[in-house]
Amino acid sequence: MQKLEALAREARELASPSVITGYTATSEPAARTIRVLPLTQNEAEVARQMQICNACRYCEGFCAVFPAMTRRLEFAKADVNYLANLCHNCGACYHACQYAPPHEFAVNVPKAMAEVRVETYAEYAWPAPMGALYKRNGLTVALALAIGLALFLMLGIGFRGSLFAGNLGGNFYAIFPHNLLAAMFGSVFGFAILALGVGVSRFWRDVSAGPASAPAIAEAAKHTLTLTYLDGGHGDGCNESNDAFTLARRRFHHLTFYGFMLCFAATAVATFYHYALNLHAPYPVLSLPVMLGTAGGAGLLVGPAGLLWLNLRRDPSRGDPKQRPMDRGFIALLLLTSVSGLALLAWRDTAAMAWLLALHLGVVMALFATLPYGKFAHGIYRCAALLKSSIEKRQASRLQPGSD
Repeated sequence: MQKLEALAREARELASPSVITGYTATSEPAARTIRVLPLTQNEAEVARQMQICNACRYCEGFCAVFPAMTRRLEFAKADVNYLANLCHNCGACYHACQYAPPHEFAVNVPKAMAEVRVETYAEYAWPAPMGALYKRNGLTVALALAIGLALFLMLGIGFRGSLFAGNLGGNFYAIFPHNLLAAMFGSVFGFAILALGVGVSRFWRDVSAGPASAPAIAEAAKHTLTLTYLDGGHGDGCNESNDAFTLARRRFHHLTFYGFMLCFAATAVATFYHYALNLHAPYPVLSLPVMLGTAGGAGLLVGPAGLLWLNLRRDPSRGDPKQRPMDRGFIALLLLTSVSGLALLAWRDTAAMAWLLALHLGVVMALFATLPYGKFAHGIYRCAALLKSSIEKRQASRLQPGSD
């Protein structure tokens, strides 16, 4: 009887408009407690559109968002943040929707999700002021930080009188000692990992679906590495500047991601050479670190350039125009990283090596320092959302009779 009364009381509370805005509950029905979590204006708009989509369900096969949506009748704050980061902004649902603007329902899922995603970057960012600053001035902050760090390093080299030194045989350590470089980049990279870790831990704590099984982890990894949900739900790709399907966005993302990973692998191999094999830089052009770095640099050149091209041509009604400075700031740093790195490799045996090295190091340090606050962070949150989706689909639906 007590359990029945508790369920009846919960039903009355959930019917209250003040509670529908968002709630969390404990796992035992008889002991559930309701905690109101007010939605922001953008989160409330996503919840409104999901209610409409839940009644229609035409787009259910397009991506992971809509199957996850159908497991819910109401959309609390954590649900909205989860669905927003699960969305890949491919645009397929917008182009297929019969309720898209100018219909009075004004359903525009890609735009609504994008506006919530940028809120999550700032909300979960650590330290919080950095997230807010980068959200408002992403391109300016990125370029100013890169230029400032590069000039600082050039000034340091100039004080030593080696900015325009003669040919140093590509020996970077003649400019900056190895231990100094390791300390500088270790500190910045360590900070980026810490800040990202704190942010995604907070996000996961709010949206977590429970423990992850090995099959769920494997499935989420597959969707992440192949960008499954940039195929538009039919394998032909996203809708970009018009209704035509294209896989360009997926391919440019792949070039960017795997280019970044190849550059990271080059650094890891060079570190192994230095400490384990006692082989010190500079390495020959045909050595593994240089070949990995060159391939990665090429990927980071073509991929971000393609993403910038798509970003400039993209229909503003399908996204959040206010995010463009943040998006383009990250793309600019990736492009500058690849261009300066390849230039440094090409002219490492010339007198220009010192200032090219300072430029490249300044850009890379700026890239690492801003990773937790820009478009790179969306990849981390999206991985977490994909993992939750894989966990959740293996659980019994809460909407089925007899389920909790």
